Amino acid sequence: MKKTILEKLKSGPVLGDGGYLLELEKRGWVRAGPFTPEVALTYPDALKELHVEFRAAGAEVLQALTFYASRDKLATVGLENRLEDLNRAAVRIAKQVAADQCLVAGNLSLTWMYEPGSPSAKERVIKTFEEQLAIQVPEGIDFVIGETFSWLGEALLAVECAKKTGLPVMVTICFENQEQTAEGRSAAEAARALVDAGADIVGMNCLRPPEHMLPSLEQMRKAVPNAYIAAQPVAYRTPKSKPDFTSLPEFPFELDPLQLSRREMGDYARRARELGVDYIGACCGACASHIREIARALGKYTEDRRTWKTGGERPMSAYEYYGHDQAVAK
Repeated sequence: MKKTILEKLKSGPVLGDGGYLLELEKRGWVRAGPFTPEVALTYPDALKELHVEFRAAGAEVLQALTFYASRDKLATVGLENRLEDLNRAAVRIAKQVAADQCLVAGNLSLTWMYEPGSPSAKERVIKTFEEQLAIQVPEGIDFVIGETFSWLGEALLAVECAKKTGLPVMVTICFENQEQTAEGRSAAEAARALVDAGADIVGMNCLRPPEHMLPSLEQMRKAVPNAYIAAQPVAYRTPKSKPDFTSLPEFPFELDPLQLSRREMGDYARRARELGVDYIGACCGACASHIREIARALGKYTEDRRTWKTGGERPMSAYEYYGHDQAVAK
C-alpha cells in the first residue's frame, strides 16, 4: 500500500513533477494563449508520455492535468460541456502512469473569476472548485493541489473546498511583480492564513524562478515552523525588476533562451532543502531533465549503470576527447 503524501513528507523531502501546459505547447499539443488542457482528450498519448518522462526522472508525485479544467475557462475554447470528460480523463491518465510508483494529485487552479468582497464571485469560485473535485475525487486522486493563486482570498477558498474531500491538501500562492499577494499580504502572512484555514502543505509556485521565490519561501518557513512547505518555481530566468515570467515580452514564444539549465535547477533543489522546504518540484519550463537533476541533488535518482567502456587506447567520443568525463568525476 502506498504511503500518503503526509507520510512521505514525514520521512524527508518529496520530489514533485515539472510543468505540463508550456511543455506540451512547445511540443505542439497545446495552443498558446488559452493554454487549456484539452490534450487529455485530443492527444492523450502525448500527455501520458510526459507523465512517463517525469516518473522516469524520479518524480514521486504526478499532477493530473486539470489546471484550467474549469467550466468557465474551458468555455473560452468552446469546451465547457466537456468538463466532466476532461477532468476524468486527466486523472485516469495520471493514475495509469503512476501505478504503484507515484502518488496522483488532483489539481485546482486560479479561476480568473475571483473578486475580493464579492459574494457572487466567491460563490462562483466555490462552485467551480467543487465541480472539479466532484469528478477528480471518485477517480481516486491521493491528495489535492490548489495552485497559482495571486489572490490569497481565492487560495483560501481552494483550501475550504479541498478540505471537504477528506484528502490531504496542498495550496500554493504566487507573487507577480510585487513581493505580496494581489491584496497586499506578505509571504509570511499568507502562509499563516493558509495553515490556519487547514491546509496541510503551503508554499509558492509558478511565475517566478528559484532566485526570486526562495527568499519568500524562507519567510514562510519561519512563519509556520510546524507546517510542510512546498516550492514549485518556473525554470525561466527573469530580471529582479520583473520577476514574473508571464509579464516579460518573451512570453510565450521566445522563452527558450531564458530557460534555466538542469544544473541550475539542481542547485535550486539543494538550496530549497537547506531552507527546510519539504515538497520540492517545479512548474512552467521545467522538463524531465530538470526533474532528473533535482532528483539527483536530493539523492533520489539512481545513476546510470549501463555499460560504457572507457580508458582504451583512444577516446571514442567528444565527451572523453575534451575531458568532460574527468570534470564530472571531480
